[in-house]
Amino acid sequence: MTKSIQAKGKPAEAEHASTKSEPKGKLGALGQLLLQPEGATLEAMQAATGWQAHSVRGAIAGSIKKKLGFIVTSEKIEAGRIYRASKGVGA
Repeated sequence: MTKSIQAKGKPAEAEHASTKSEPKGKLGALGQLLLQPEGATLEAMQAATGWQAHSVRGAIAGSIKKKLGFIVTSEKIEAGRIYRASKGVGA
């Protein structure tokens, strides 16, 4: 008489190992604003997240650029500064 041994494992673990999802919440909103062709002003990003200006700029530098790999540019125009992002090689 033989017994079958069932392997104990986490089948869902392999599915999630290599998938990289889009950011959610406030970082997701920030990313969506930056990915628009017309870009976004600092004031628009503040209104969307409820953050202060230095927090928005910090999130752009830390999470959006470094962790997510987006390429972020800014352009100074008469009305103020416009920030735009594009998905980089690693994003």
